[in-house]
Amino acid sequence: MNIKYKSGLVLLGLVFFNLVVQAQQPDQKLASLFKGNQKEVLVAAHRGDWRNTPENSIKSLLNSIENGFDIMELDVKMSKDSQLVVMHDNTIDRSTNGKGKPEDYTLAELKAFRLRNGLGRVTNHTIPTLTEMMEAAKGKIIINVDKGNKWLPQVFEVLKNTGTLTQTIVNVDGNISLQKLQQGTAIPENAYIMVVVAMKRPDALSLIESYKGHQRSVIQPIFDTDTLASIRQLPHIAKKQVLWLKSLWPSLNGGHDDDRAVEENQPEESWGWLLKHQPAIIQTDRPAELLQYLQVKGRHQ
Repeated sequence: MNIKYKSGLVLLGLVFFNLVVQAQQPDQKLASLFKGNQKEVLVAAHRGDWRNTPENSIKSLLNSIENGFDIMELDVKMSKDSQLVVMHDNTIDRSTNGKGKPEDYTLAELKAFRLRNGLGRVTNHTIPTLTEMMEAAKGKIIINVDKGNKWLPQVFEVLKNTGTLTQTIVNVDGNISLQKLQQGTAIPENAYIMVVVAMKRPDALSLIESYKGHQRSVIQPIFDTDTLASIRQLPHIAKKQVLWLKSLWPSLNGGHDDDRAVEENQPEESWGWLLKHQPAIIQTDRPAELLQYLQVKGRHQ
């Protein structure tokens, strides 16, 4: 083979490889959702890979990355010494071997506790800080920060300091218009935010419409019945705004949930129904199974 030709092939291969790697960067994957015509549906792992490791742990994050999940959803609380830690509940009772509220302890004291796994057994894993999680996630996976409404300025500060602002979606107060949100909180212009909207509300559609004022807004509709007239508008909304649907349990999706898909073997009645409403993202407690389903449907690489 001609050396010059062979070198050219190698160069083209390297260029192609670099393009593939760049396409997989979480900030670029997140930005692509807002360009329209997005065929791929992203998988958001609820509290990470909690079936195989403690929820909201560093290991649950690393497993999510290794398994190819697009997003890890995590929750934050504040310690006694004003450190953001990753924790879902208002107390540490269920998920650790300790008792009490996160704000009752300093970070050093919280680090002395150990996380429990899904079976309730104590592990060697410790409570991570938001900074630790973001540093581990940087450049590898999109993060969704939930339960941080009380501390949005501090959340954004961590994201800026770790260089992860553009690979993160931050949840804000639910059922609130963009205008009202901005009255009390300074939202960075390049930040991705998500609002939860109860579709039973008479003002649900107007609340959703208001978020067109922030170009990096994600809409998360929730509904405990699938007969609402407002739900029929979701495919139309999805043409102009990014939709995030939850398949976690029936009260969030009108009965089209993960257990129906997996335990009852009705994926079409669950995930298939959700797909018809044109979400860009589905949050799930069954990320491996949902990912496989989407791949078979040609909706994920």
